Amino acid sequence: MAAQTPTADPTEGRAPQGLARWVVYQRERFPVLAHGALILAFSAGAVCYSALLRARAHGTPPSAATASFVVAFASCFLFFFQLRVSDELKDFRDDARHRPYRPVPRRLVTLRELRGLGLLAALVQLGLALWLSPRLLLPLALAWAFVALMTKEFWLHAWLADRPVTVLWTHMLVIPLIDLYATSCDWLAAGAGRDVGAGIAWFLAASFGNGMVVEIGRKLRAPHDEERGVRTYTAVWGVRRAVAAWLGVLAATATFATVAAAHVGAAWLVAGLLGTLAVVAVVLGARLVSVPSPGAGRRLETLAGVWTIALYLGVGVVPFVARR
Repeated sequence: MAAQTPTADPTEGRAPQGLARWVVYQRERFPVLAHGALILAFSAGAVCYSALLRARAHGTPPSAATASFVVAFASCFLFFFQLRVSDELKDFRDDARHRPYRPVPRRLVTLRELRGLGLLAALVQLGLALWLSPRLLLPLALAWAFVALMTKEFWLHAWLADRPVTVLWTHMLVIPLIDLYATSCDWLAAGAGRDVGAGIAWFLAASFGNGMVVEIGRKLRAPHDEERGVRTYTAVWGVRRAVAAWLGVLAATATFATVAAAHVGAAWLVAGLLGTLAVVAVVLGARLVSVPSPGAGRRLETLAGVWTIALYLGVGVVPFVARR
């Protein structure tokens, strides 16, 4: 999930105090409304897809408990906040050196405060899991463990520093783990593991690919927009290769999502939605390569967000609603 470009404080030279600090922090690093829309599609799509698989196995209309949607959304929202906290912790030294304008280096909030909020979020997730079904504790623990490993850079920081592709795919493994938890709020809570079959595997593969779509998409920039010390994919690979890699990941993700959709009878819907957006991506990507004007990379970042919403609505939410 992409963070917004830092904006000036509305405090006219005075540092914000109390809760006002967190209003500024969320605007710059974790915009609640923008992230909330993506996470709502992400979590609802996961629950709906699981419900569709269960319904298909039994030949019945799909249904899912309201509590499953609530727990999935709240837990996923907190997972993505924890990922932001993880980034703040592991990137603190680089941010202090190259991006002192960010909230933590400029001491708007502290790492200690963020760590405390991350732990509080975990307690809320734990309470929600116990409320819905204790069976959820295993996938919850798996996601937590991976976030902890990411925070420590798998204890391989120096080795990973010059391997952007390895950093990309290893860090994006957390997305299918979060989506596994979100789907588990339906099928595992219902004790219906045998009903979901291979469809879940394709859905998680699509989630993995979509995480890469978003991650690469938010680090595609025109040369004018590059920042010293910030390792974007366009800076590391060059604009042409970075855009080509992004389009390749889009194609792979569309394939995974279409196969997942075929397991619930929605292949044509997903292929149509993502195929249309892929054409737009090719046009915008070609424009970034041929005319890399300032701000051109932001269009691809925005499209990655639209792609995310379309994928999860198409695979899960739309067919779920249509068949009720």
